[in-house]
Amino acid sequence: MTPRQFLGKELCRARVAAGFSSQQALADQLRFERTTVAKVESGDRVPSDPVLTAWATACNLDVEHYQRLAELARAADGPVPAWFEDYLEAERAAQSLLIWSPIVIPGLLQTGEYARVLLLAQQTDTSDEAIDALVGARLDRQAIFDRADPPDVSVVLDEAVLHRLIGMPAVMHDALVHVAEMALRPFIVVQVVPAAKGANAGIGGAFDIASADGMPDTLRTDGVEDHTTENRSMVRKHKVAFNRVRGDALSRDASRDLILEAAEQWKTR
Repeated sequence: MTPRQFLGKELCRARVAAGFSSQQALADQLRFERTTVAKVESGDRVPSDPVLTAWATACNLDVEHYQRLAELARAADGPVPAWFEDYLEAERAAQSLLIWSPIVIPGLLQTGEYARVLLLAQQTDTSDEAIDALVGARLDRQAIFDRADPPDVSVVLDEAVLHRLIGMPAVMHDALVHVAEMALRPFIVVQVVPAAKGANAGIGGAFDIASADGMPDTLRTDGVEDHTTENRSMVRKHKVAFNRVRGDALSRDASRDLILEAAEQWKTR
């Protein structure tokens, strides 16, 4: 039994003992989706801190004890956190992807060095072994572009992404050239919202939407710990926001010119 499975069984016993006879009953109490409860109890996912805290409160559990169990389970997860696996599954199966990024180059378009700098800033375990594994996992996601039937990808960046120093100027130059090269692929459209547009509908944060026939659209919103949901209302709201920011963006060709111009500026610093 893995640490995730052990934690899931313990939380399942606690749910039943607290009088929640079904997963749906607890989900309703916590205002989460039933699948969140189901995946935790089956050991497929380690609960996020907000989910675990709410669960422990509802079932009158020792929060600190279960947090320690969750930390052990996360440590055994490997380079990809359990809470991100839902979106990765949807991304691998996707026929289309909508990606809005107002802060940094999104993971699917990052170079290894750019990803490394970001991960070093975000992780507590910054050993070479841990960071190498995380960089490898991030770059492995880009394998979807080499499929026989790659997804149609629409990426919209805020212009600030082009001018935010991540690592050394050389890292920025190479990262932006890579984005411009990826944008030449017929199934990848990269557009940039110019800074002169000011506020836009997506200024609240980055998000991705993965879509495919036969499965619900999956939304990932960015954060310290990303949130993934198939909630139709949430997906719809973010699709509206994406269409609005895309409406503010430059054309595909003008965006690529702007990206290469920014890359050249980094090269000369």
